[in-house]
Amino acid sequence: MAKHFMEFAFNDSVRKVQEKYGTRAAYQKMESRSEFRNQLTWQEKGYIKNRDSFYMSSVGENGWPYMQFRGGPKGFLKAIDDDNTLAYADFRGNGQYISTGNLNATKKTVLFLMDYSQQQRLKIWAEAEVLHADDHPELLRKVEMPDYSATVERIFVFKVQAFDWNCPQHITPRYTKEEIEKGEGGIGSEEHSIIF
Repeated sequence: MAKHFMEFAFNDSVRKVQEKYGTRAAYQKMESRSEFRNQLTWQEKGYIKNRDSFYMSSVGENGWPYMQFRGGPKGFLKAIDDDNTLAYADFRGNGQYISTGNLNATKKTVLFLMDYSQQQRLKIWAEAEVLHADDHPELLRKVEMPDYSATVERIFVFKVQAFDWNCPQHITPRYTKEEIEKGEGGIGSEEHSIIF
């Protein structure tokens, strides 16, 4: 069963800092709410389905964190099987395998999904499992992207433990070439937009 994200994010040292800067009382009140959602809903699944990239953290056996950008066709990160399982087909890359090795050892990750044009971000705490694609043909069929020419080596499966929608403050709007061409987000012209 997924938990309230604060159970993962708010350790003792975080609570001490919140106390120091005057935000602890508000977050303590939030922590006591029993109605806080911890199952992915249509809102989270729809948001995930529309992403063409995300950032994935891992921690090595030496205690050092690592952050990796993961990209692919829109919707390559998929909700599968139940309300708290995500997976994607991992394409062949530069062969460093840092995330794969870290997650094999420690299993813990946070996925950070950005929508720059709408100034939205979703954080997902999860336990990860890395599977060899050839050993799981049924799961591979669920996550592969047939129209995308890349070699699938592994499947990353995430058991979602918690999630949180971040506030939009300080997110600089950026637009993809596709969004600019479609005129989405009230974009006037390329010269007034940041393209990535």
